[in-house]
Amino acid sequence: MQSFVIAFKLLLWSSFTFASLLHHGEGEKCSGNDPTLQQTQVGFGVPPVYVAEVKNNCPMCPVINVHLKCGNFSQALVNPRLLKVISYNDCVVNGGLPLAPLQKFSFNYSHSKYVMQPTTWFFQCE
Repeated sequence: MQSFVIAFKLLLWSSFTFASLLHHGEGEKCSGNDPTLQQTQVGFGVPPVYVAEVKNNCPMCPVINVHLKCGNFSQALVNPRLLKVISYNDCVVNGGLPLAPLQKFSFNYSHSKYVMQPTTWFFQCE
């Protein structure tokens, strides 16, 4: 019975550790190379036009399922294949599909500037 309890605790600990590493986008090969989002105003009309560029900064591993903090971003502003609004403050980039190492992915929207930043992602390191 004691070996079962130890094995169960080890399983829980390893599952939690692995899940937390993935959840926050940490990984030995990509540590310090978190995805970034940069926005640039490209149209100066009313409303202004912005290009938002998400970049996988890891030189070795693809990143998948990149979610952004996106406030009350309206799905009507962009194709959901590019940026899908899941709920308030949760948008997923590129349908969750992989961004290759150092790949950039961009989308445009016409509205006042939204404050957005990556919140969760998963590196696919071997």
